[in-house]
Amino acid sequence: MWPLRAVAGLVPLVLVAGVVLRQSQEPNERWGYVQVRSKAHMFWWLYYANNPTKDFTELPLILWLQGGPGASGCGFGNFEEIGPLDKEMKPRNTTWLQAASILFVDNPVGTGFSYVDDCSLFAKNLTTVVSDMMVFLGEFFTCRTEFQTIPFYIFSESYGGKMAAGIALELYSAVQKGTIKCNFMGTALGDSWISPLDSVMSWGPYLYSTSLLDDNGLAEVTAVAKEIMDAINNNQYGLATALWGKAEGVIEENTDNVNFYNIMTKEVPEMKSNEQENLHLMRLYQRHVKNMDKDSLNELMNGPIRKKLKIIPDCVKWGGQSRDVFENMAEDFMKPVIDIVDQLLAANVNVTVYNGQLDLIVDTMGQEAWIRKLKWPNLNQFNQQRWKALYVSPESTETAAFHKAYENFAFFWILKAGHMVPSDQGEMALKMVRMVTQQQH
Repeated sequence: MWPLRAVAGLVPLVLVAGVVLRQSQEPNERWGYVQVRSKAHMFWWLYYANNPTKDFTELPLILWLQGGPGASGCGFGNFEEIGPLDKEMKPRNTTWLQAASILFVDNPVGTGFSYVDDCSLFAKNLTTVVSDMMVFLGEFFTCRTEFQTIPFYIFSESYGGKMAAGIALELYSAVQKGTIKCNFMGTALGDSWISPLDSVMSWGPYLYSTSLLDDNGLAEVTAVAKEIMDAINNNQYGLATALWGKAEGVIEENTDNVNFYNIMTKEVPEMKSNEQENLHLMRLYQRHVKNMDKDSLNELMNGPIRKKLKIIPDCVKWGGQSRDVFENMAEDFMKPVIDIVDQLLAANVNVTVYNGQLDLIVDTMGQEAWIRKLKWPNLNQFNQQRWKALYVSPESTETAAFHKAYENFAFFWILKAGHMVPSDQGEMALKMVRMVTQQQH
């Protein structure tokens, strides 16, 4: 149920000028599986914080949730974004382990090294994703008692933000009832799929304003966006997901294949599928999940990492079930969760939204649009705040981000970053983590 593996034992201590420094060569780590339902197995990977002057008990714990659905936090988030090593297995200068312990979880089941023994067990909606994660978190905090009192945050990216909102609300409730013992302090929603319609409706204006569409292109993108809006208004969410794929095709044709994750780069088309059945779904999967299983990462995870972990069943290939994960969630994909964010704010849970300036798929205009729809009573006061410029260091003169906060709601506008903020602006992302977790102002 809960196999653990540790690769680094006690970290040696050295005394320098009267300050105890921990020699931070390799972070202490654990990993294992939790059976969240019968025949449904969730893989997790924990790194203890690796700070030269602070013990892990003095720093928060962050759960990282990747997007997709079907993209692997233990793979992509770990080796491409915030873990201790990059995919070349070289130390990352901006690893979040400097500021927190990190818990990567491959969710929903079937993602990454997580797997199901029966194809009927893939999650089909947010409710199942949340209930599976509650089983995992209950098990984690019961077994890893050292983290029960440490401040705990859920950080997320893309579709992971939609999952994070639902998980945060359920976790808050569980902590209030005493069914899970942890010190839950809030959630951060990064380039998050909170309101798919608001994102889709802003694609045309955003691309037009950045000279990536002309009048004709804007008209075409607007027309397909309205089709998606009609489908959502008629509760035809499966159709809306298929039309979303069509909209992306229209954008690619008009922009010479702009990269949906960073408008300053170009996406070289990889796939011209002959599968007519579920063609749009297949294209969406290729673009938003398989895109994160790049060959080099795939080889790393199914080669050296698999050997290191020693507990991955022979029948499980990293990412082998990810297409099934994505397709099973298709009906739920376009449903908004603005109401869940409202419930979090009403419960006085800390909510942070952060977004990359160059992201298209979840552009900042769309994020601002759904925030305007919040029923949170303090929204007017939040809107009246003036944003403040942020710099990565006191010496820097280049604006790295803007920030606005009021009560338990905050927004970070991260400049020169696309969809994967920590990959594009690692220093600013790390500074944001310290601000959100109240380690600096």
